[in-house]
Amino acid sequence: MEEIDRGAEGAPERWAARPLLLAGLGLATGIVVHLILGKSQIYENSLGTVQAALVLGVTLGAALIGFTIERRLWWAALLFGGVMGLFGYLIMLGNGAPGGWGAGEEWRLLSLVLALAIAAPLFQAARDEDTLRPSYRGVHDHVWANIVLWFASWLFVAIVWVMAVLLSELFHLIRIDFVRELLGKDWFGRAMTGLAFGSALGLLREHDVVVRTLQRVVAIVLAVLAPVLAVGLALFLIALPFTGVQALWDATSATTPLLLACAAGALILTNVVIGREDADERRNPALRYAAMVLAAVILPLAVLAAVATGLRIGQYGYTPERLWGVVFVGIALCWGAAYFVTLVLRRRGWARQVRPANLVLACLVCLLGFVLATPLISFNAISTRDQVGRLESGKIAPDKFDWPALAFDFGKPGRDALTRLRGSSNAAVRAEAVKAASAKTRWDLARSDARPDPADAVARNARMLPAGAVFPQGLIDVLSTSYLCHAESPCTVLMLSANEAVVFGRHCFAENNADAKPNTYPCLGGDRYVLSEGSWAEAQDTGVLTPAERAAAAAAYKEGKIEVRTVPRRQVFLGGMPVGAPFE
Repeated sequence: MEEIDRGAEGAPERWAARPLLLAGLGLATGIVVHLILGKSQIYENSLGTVQAALVLGVTLGAALIGFTIERRLWWAALLFGGVMGLFGYLIMLGNGAPGGWGAGEEWRLLSLVLALAIAAPLFQAARDEDTLRPSYRGVHDHVWANIVLWFASWLFVAIVWVMAVLLSELFHLIRIDFVRELLGKDWFGRAMTGLAFGSALGLLREHDVVVRTLQRVVAIVLAVLAPVLAVGLALFLIALPFTGVQALWDATSATTPLLLACAAGALILTNVVIGREDADERRNPALRYAAMVLAAVILPLAVLAAVATGLRIGQYGYTPERLWGVVFVGIALCWGAAYFVTLVLRRRGWARQVRPANLVLACLVCLLGFVLATPLISFNAISTRDQVGRLESGKIAPDKFDWPALAFDFGKPGRDALTRLRGSSNAAVRAEAVKAASAKTRWDLARSDARPDPADAVARNARMLPAGAVFPQGLIDVLSTSYLCHAESPCTVLMLSANEAVVFGRHCFAENNADAKPNTYPCLGGDRYVLSEGSWAEAQDTGVLTPAERAAAAAAYKEGKIEVRTVPRRQVFLGGMPVGAPFE
């Protein structure tokens, strides 16, 4: 087996061909992705399942090869990337194209990405150390190196694109549009992105000193933030007994994500301070105590998130998003419990015990991520059973049930349940199910179930002037498609004649607008509508000239035929004060 030389920090020997190899890999990946997609775009709902699966498999496989390949055991990186790419391809085939996903199913893809982000450094460290049980130091180094490489490579891609656009505009100034037209072609953009990413990744991996320097800079910057976050989170938890937790439960839709984000931040900054081994641990007392505080608050934050999630589920039942929240809360609880117990049992040597716990928990999260990425566990099916059970048991009335979620958010299980409910013996359930099944979009149901008719809203929220004036139905229909005359902003309609009206929105006269600078609210003059050829429409700007009128004006200007005349005008007056522009 070929031996490799290692530098002061265990870095493999340089491989001069790697930048060219990874640049070629990136270019080939971009071209292959274009051949798969053609004129389709990744974000389009029309993207086919096989197309999406091939794109995911190719990009994942190529990226993992790029991040993990070394001269020594290069075939192992090819095998690892190929197997993971095939796994991603099969997962996408099982889950279907993104355009057909239900609510929360995008988390399957993120779950796969998280699992691979953990699996890659585990593979790298195991390969480098020739063992199936890699050291924490090796995994730690590869995790941070991969993070730095990822963001630095995408930064390089962004710079390349900015430079290309600048050059295209520069050549455009001298009427050479070849570069601009090239950038507009899908094949070129995808190939250039792949080439730029691969080149940056290859160059950075070949200059590992730069990567290690960036790692140190990032660690220093994050370590400085540890005391700030520690003080903030400690004060938050101390204040809770005095302020009460009811406010947290009243905002349960936002509580869990915020608490989990704070717990994740505490976890990251804790590990930045304690480093990969005792020799790397920060010696500054402020940083060391901050790390202890951050390690201690993870568990209470996770417990609060668990209670908030439980309350939400108890009130409204399961949804895919809430089940994913349960998963993340469970992970946070495991990490928080491990850190809290270690702090209690080993106050001085807690960091030495936490590091191997990190490795074990990371392996468990990696396995969980792979499982949740597959269709083996369907959060849509679980949510559908729970919600339909609540409906059929009478816990929720048919008119209060979330029919749009069943029809459009819960995927195939939800649609199958909707088909079954169309034959329900309960007349109210059956009627709502038929209506939901016939809706083409969720907004159709929202309009029919929760929103008043727009035309009725206009008629109810309009004040007519002069008193007793008739509100033409055609004008009502036109205003129902505008921002005027809705429930939150009633309006006033001034009928100038049977064929002309001026509409004022109350928002223009609100008290908080009283101190506005002059001319800040031109809407004070209202919007003029006229009846023309049997249809009401907003009046056009009478200052717009026809081509013939513009030519005549230009000729008069050239000859100096300029004068000022006094003309009659029509304009809105409020309390004797003119507002807005004249009508004509």
